[in-house]
Amino acid sequence: MTNDLHTYRALIIDDEAHMRDTLGKFLKRYCPEVMLVGEASGVKRGIKAILEIHPDLILLDINMDDGTGFDLLHAFKDIDFRVIFISAFDKNSILAFNLSGLVYLAKPISPTELSEAIKRVMLTDMKDFAIQLEALEGNLRKVDN
Repeated sequence: MTNDLHTYRALIIDDEAHMRDTLGKFLKRYCPEVMLVGEASGVKRGIKAILEIHPDLILLDINMDDGTGFDLLHAFKDIDFRVIFISAFDKNSILAFNLSGLVYLAKPISPTELSEAIKRVMLTDMKDFAIQLEALEGNLRKVDN
């Protein structure tokens, strides 16, 4: 997943160009262990980019013009990359993320929060991701009701 220099290959998927730009700048300046290898502006382009680039890490917006980050993740049978979810959810939704154990950043994002989230997500065990994702989606459905 990583090379000898412990560099993680990252892909940003967000429908807001200014957000992709900001995240890219934060990664370059504050996260030397991460190399930005691509960007995508939505679900369909994100799926294509993942298949072409094979990133180690995805910074994934939840709500995009052509679907959700969950739609994107469900397009893959086996997920072999780590995910940091990014969105402007309310406090109840943030609680759902915290209960699932998945890494989430609320917009607007600070460089310190981004750096810490990358450290946390890189320490997570990938075998638990599917279970955590299912728990998150269940928790979010409860918040929406």
